[in-house]
Amino acid sequence: MKMHSNSEVDGEPTSQRQGHAPQSSPLTLLPLVAIIFYEVSGGPFGLEGAVYAGGPFYSVLGFVALPLIWSIPEALMAAELSTMFPENSGYVAWITAAFGPFWGFQEGLWSYLSGVSDNAIYPVLFLSYLVKAAPVLEEGLWHWVFLFTTVFILTYLNYRGLTLVGRLAIVLTACTLLPFVVLVLIGIPKINPKNWGKMKAGKVHWGDFLQNIFWNVNYWDSASTLAGEVADPKRDFSRGLFFAGLLVICSYVFPLLVGLGTHPNSDLWEDGYLETIANDVGGRWLGIWILVSAALSNIGQFEAEMSSDSFQLQGMAERGMLPAFLAKKSQYGTPLVPIVLSSLGVATQISKSFSSVVELVNVLYCMAALLEIAAFIKLRIARPDIPRPFTVPLGTCGCALMLVPAVIFCGLIICTSSWQNMLVAGAVLPTGIFLYGLIDQARKRSWCHFYPLNYTMPPECQVGEEMPPETASYSALRGAP
Repeated sequence: MKMHSNSEVDGEPTSQRQGHAPQSSPLTLLPLVAIIFYEVSGGPFGLEGAVYAGGPFYSVLGFVALPLIWSIPEALMAAELSTMFPENSGYVAWITAAFGPFWGFQEGLWSYLSGVSDNAIYPVLFLSYLVKAAPVLEEGLWHWVFLFTTVFILTYLNYRGLTLVGRLAIVLTACTLLPFVVLVLIGIPKINPKNWGKMKAGKVHWGDFLQNIFWNVNYWDSASTLAGEVADPKRDFSRGLFFAGLLVICSYVFPLLVGLGTHPNSDLWEDGYLETIANDVGGRWLGIWILVSAALSNIGQFEAEMSSDSFQLQGMAERGMLPAFLAKKSQYGTPLVPIVLSSLGVATQISKSFSSVVELVNVLYCMAALLEIAAFIKLRIARPDIPRPFTVPLGTCGCALMLVPAVIFCGLIICTSSWQNMLVAGAVLPTGIFLYGLIDQARKRSWCHFYPLNYTMPPECQVGEEMPPETASYSALRGAP
């Protein structure tokens, strides 16, 4: 059970600064699983691009192998680090503990830009499914009115609270996966296993293939920015990642095997082709059901991503890395200003093409992921004294070997990106240095209020000093004695 201090700091109750308004309820295991599922996947929608670029054999191989070399290692790493630092700054806390606040800030910037860019994809995909029923929305004024209205409505739902988002995610997960359960059951007798081994008729587009398949299985660390909102993160966070991992892997592999087993011509696998497969396998009713579930899936992914992005900013403000007003929460327990900023970021990018956004998202994400891997190994070596409620069942050398394929894959993703996105990602580096210096000056010159930037470790690991009450939110939120 979470504990709250009634002391006041700078005229503001510590409980408010910690981000827990009375209306806020902690996340339990089931909504946590659903939110992680949508932060990573949201169902098999989107895998069509990988099949189109790589063909049946490489697609099956990729969606079976990549979870082994990327998803599982990243999820294990995230589980250990998130239970070490169960707070809303998430991966920012990991990097700060390992390398200091400068690199922690850069990690936060890269991850935030990646997340907001990723979230701009979902309103567009949501509209792409509705266009089939309402062609008037395909272009022109109504196209843009619908997109911006959708962003506003979904942002409002996010503002209304993480409890609502969690419950909505549970319902949407069931609605998303159920038609694919039916598709798999009906389609199994119609599968020709020989189709899985067929090669693409033309040239394999390796860059598009790798970018697409990676985008479909990354972001396992995103839920770490909600760790401060989980009722029992030391118990539930690793379990949430485990069950969400099972959902993600099954939601890709089984529909893919049925789809390719019955429709092996990869040249036909364009966006929305899963609906065509459902029509052929089960009938028009199943195709319509898949279409509806696709639209609902994009709503779930938008809500989960916006929650992660906004709570990350709130957590960084609690750590003193951003102005204190970003840490304040609404009456529903949500970080109001970060939600508005994230919504504006989405609105400025919804005109970009799907492929260009995916590449940019992947490059920024790989930069952040490489830093996380380095922090994970360094903390294993330098700070074995930090309590680890969940520990990856390998030694430090074993963990390093486990993550070598992930590091190599990140390098492949960066190298196969377009020069335009490489240029944008390169511009983020000096931008981060400038913003860090600007915020440092704002803190020193008291341009606005900041909470103290005076700890990088969990309070129980600090020796020789007592945590001031305004920075004790870590132990208070965890219910530490």
